[in-house]
Amino acid sequence: MSQRLQHAKIVARRSNERGHADHGWLNTYHTFSFANYYDPKFENFGALRVLNEDRVAPKTGFPSHTHRNAEIFSYIIRGELTHRDSMMARGSSDVNQSKDSFYRIKRGDVQFTTGGSGIAHSEQNEHDSQPVHFLQIWALPWKNGLTPRYHDFSVSDEEKRAGFVRIISPLQAGKAATVDQEKAAIPAIAGTIPVHADLLMGASLIASGKSAAWEVGAGVVTGKMDRNVYVHLPMANAGKAKVRLPDGTVLGEGDGAFITKVNGGDMLQIVSVGIAEAEVVILDSA
Repeated sequence: MSQRLQHAKIVARRSNERGHADHGWLNTYHTFSFANYYDPKFENFGALRVLNEDRVAPKTGFPSHTHRNAEIFSYIIRGELTHRDSMMARGSSDVNQSKDSFYRIKRGDVQFTTGGSGIAHSEQNEHDSQPVHFLQIWALPWKNGLTPRYHDFSVSDEEKRAGFVRIISPLQAGKAATVDQEKAAIPAIAGTIPVHADLLMGASLIASGKSAAWEVGAGVVTGKMDRNVYVHLPMANAGKAKVRLPDGTVLGEGDGAFITKVNGGDMLQIVSVGIAEAEVVILDSA
């Protein structure tokens, strides 16, 4: 075990213990209580409220629905997802907006929504033959009634192979942000998506036999002590990927782990021990 993490507590969340529903058009796994799945032990983990691993069949998807007071993002693993919402202007024909106005995300893309005071959107797999596989993640905002807002982020597999890529970080101005600071939307980590929560997200692709390290708190958060870090290994490689955590816990695809009693600056070393490259997502919150 890494000397810096001898104080950590690590508890595995096995894939087959998650909530699960197969609706035909949607095959979904819930790390936390969601929809018809409820377990009082899994309501949230710090600011992390929802972590669903979804597969949506071609030519189907989520019809228009409303979100409020949640920070919501989609991380695409395979396929493409088309997003339409109540904020986009109709009639444009550029790459991001068309007949009904849309934003289409694919492998390497992350799309983020501040639900705030309320927004309606739909998410559809409009591909003729390929399912879409993605993570749907929600965070609890530090205050309600925020102005709805969108951001997006793209990262290549090559960048993720070089180590953990930081994707999401808190809004730099924090809870007391002014209207102008909200519009400026400057994140604590340059180039990331700014969210209204003490939450960081990173992702890496780790070759078999190699390792990658995540710095807890990424040096930017205000809640530096006793952070909550969730590690998730998506079901991306037909069960061939595995990773080992600092205490020796091995995660297979679909598994995750709750890591507590860690502080800002601790280094979380993750080793790929399967026969395939491991895609690892980290969610680090107060």
